[in-house]
Amino acid sequence: MNQTPFDSAYLSRLRDGDPETERHFVSHFSSVIRLSLRYRLRSWELIDDIRQETFLRVLNFLRSDRSLDHPERLGAYVHSVCINVMMELLRASTRHPPIPEEAVDVVDKRVNLEKGVITRERKELVRTVLAELGEKDQTILRAVFLEEADKEDICERFQVDRDYLRVLVHRAKGRFREAFDRSGLARP
Repeated sequence: MNQTPFDSAYLSRLRDGDPETERHFVSHFSSVIRLSLRYRLRSWELIDDIRQETFLRVLNFLRSDRSLDHPERLGAYVHSVCINVMMELLRASTRHPPIPEEAVDVVDKRVNLEKGVITRERKELVRTVLAELGEKDQTILRAVFLEEADKEDICERFQVDRDYLRVLVHRAKGRFREAFDRSGLARP
């Protein structure tokens, strides 16, 4: 029986990048991986991808600070990494079916990422312009438009009737427009 030399010296040579040991490792486990996967998968390209990814992960593991506690179990470790890689690839391919190349990119209109930024910018702009107005105009505009307070409550607060409140709001809006135009913050 042909016994493979998997011991701590073999792992040390692999860790150090010994070319002959790496050739032996790849040669030995290439056939083992192909035999293991040929009944599970139909694509030789996929088997080869799994084989290469398995070698990459095993060699990266061996060259890291970690090591196998039982060097004689290298074959079992390679096999388990191979099966894990296979399962990852199969899950990834079945989770999302491939999109045909001729498919048109559809824009998701439900989500508007710019809306939040624009809203914040507008609120800041309104705060800036409001700060330039007189106290009475600020209070009226805030109550009517920002707080959406009841008109009767606003009339009581300013001790005016509803018709005159309309006049006060109209004047405050006019002053707001003037301050807005003066600020130069308007977008073209």
